[in-house]
Amino acid sequence: MNIIVKPHGSDLCYCRPDTTWERENKDFYVPDCVSEMHSAPVIFVRISKAGKCINPKFVSRYYDSYNYGTLLYCRPENGDSLISCADHTSLLPSPSLKAEELNDDERMLVEDAICKASKLISVRIGDYVAVELDEIKRLTANEIQGVKVIF
Repeated sequence: MNIIVKPHGSDLCYCRPDTTWERENKDFYVPDCVSEMHSAPVIFVRISKAGKCINPKFVSRYYDSYNYGTLLYCRPENGDSLISCADHTSLLPSPSLKAEELNDDERMLVEDAICKASKLISVRIGDYVAVELDEIKRLTANEIQGVKVIF
C-alpha cells in the first residue's frame, strides 16, 4: 500500500511508504536529528480498482471513499529540505466517508490527482491518493488536532 501525494500547487506526485501511515492515533515523538516539523492538510481517497494512465472520463470508478487528514514533514538539523518518509507522519484516519458525498471542488481535486499520478504510478487497490489542500507550514508542538507532537 502506498500513499500517493499531490503537493499543493504542483502537478507532480510522489509516494510515501506505508510505514508513514499512523493507524492508531498515537503521540508522535520527534527524532533528535529533527529541528523543525511542518504539516499540510489533505483530502484523500482510497483506491478501489487498480489502474494505470486512468482516463478522466472513468476516474470515478477507481475510488470508493474519502476523508481528511494531515501530513507531517521533518526538517533535519543542518538541512534545507523536508523529509516526507519518516515513520508515522501520515495522519490519515480510515476513509469512512462515501465518495458520492464529495462536493464538486473536492471531487475535481482528487480525480485530477488520480489521473496525474496514474500517468507515472500504477495505482493499486488499497492505495491512498492524498491532495494537499494548503501550503506546507511550520508548526509548533500540539498544533495538530488529535495528535500530540512531542519535541
